[in-house]
Amino acid sequence: QVQLVESGGGLVQPGGSLRLSCAASGFTLDYYTIGWFRQAPGKEREAVSCISSSDYKINYADSVKGRFTISRDDAKNTVYLQMNSLKPEDTAVYYCAAGGYYASSWYIGDLYDYWGQGTQVTVSS
Repeated sequence: QVQLVESGGGLVQPGGSLRLSCAASGFTLDYYTIGWFRQAPGKEREAVSCISSSDYKINYADSVKGRFTISRDDAKNTVYLQMNSLKPEDTAVYYCAAGGYYASSWYIGDLYDYWGQGTQVTVSS
């Protein structure tokens, strides 16, 4: 069974850090671009970052550049999202997704094939 499972979410104060993990089972991540998306209550889903397979090309949304870092460990079949200097506006459910590499269209969620169930990130004092 193909599955993506996110973990690492939680409650953190503004300025704090969290590391999200996206673990795959039933398939290997080696051949997939992995994207992170988020959705806050009452808002549309937003692309956060992606990392391609093989050449590890990386993209970030402008809102997280310089604060978030995406990485992958194919040996562990896991992708990570290190989130630093968190802000209240980063509060959302974070999802990882697997798909092909879409270059300039990486932010289009409908292009991804597999999705995790999401992990809640809450940034609040």
